[in-house]
Amino acid sequence: MNVSQTMETEEELLTCLHISFYHPQQHYKGLYHLLPLGNRSKHLADESVRLGRDAQSCTFALADPRVSRKQLALQAYRTPESPEMLFSLQNLSQTVKVSVNGTGLNFLERADLPSKALVRFGEYEILIIKEAGEAKQSFEVELEVLPVPPSRETGTCKPCNFPIIEMGAHLIPQQPVQVPIETDELTIRSLDNPPSLYTSGTL
Repeated sequence: MNVSQTMETEEELLTCLHISFYHPQQHYKGLYHLLPLGNRSKHLADESVRLGRDAQSCTFALADPRVSRKQLALQAYRTPESPEMLFSLQNLSQTVKVSVNGTGLNFLERADLPSKALVRFGEYEILIIKEAGEAKQSFEVELEVLPVPPSRETGTCKPCNFPIIEMGAHLIPQQPVQVPIETDELTIRSLDNPPSLYTSGTL
């Protein structure tokens, strides 16, 4: 078997994460225009796949100011007991809680993903389905948008009650958008806007 045939064989056996998004306002808010919907993308197994609003620091970006700059990460891993590629999900947000099949995750907390998982944060519902493969070095991700909440299919229609900002309020229609601000963002902003050396009324 030559090199090209080996590569083709490995491509056919790549594990694939099918990630489906739903948001109640997705039809008119343009939340997904930064996502490569409908296309499979290949990723190295030793690198995490990040989702958030910052397209520079995340693998996939949502055009939504209510989403944290780095919201969550998916990481592939293996165990000695099984040749199957497994995945965990970690909450990277200091301000937005994430749930995996109903289990809430705070900042840096991690949960193993089963073959089918319902992930929620804010008003988002994300269904992640793993299609198992045999390749060890890489895996694929395919993104799509669902017309209805995946919680209907999984039978978990209980609304997500996590607040967008743990120290703030729940999302309220017609209110100004509160953008989650992480600790590192506060540091950057303070450096960009240092306090003035002069106070009002003095030279």
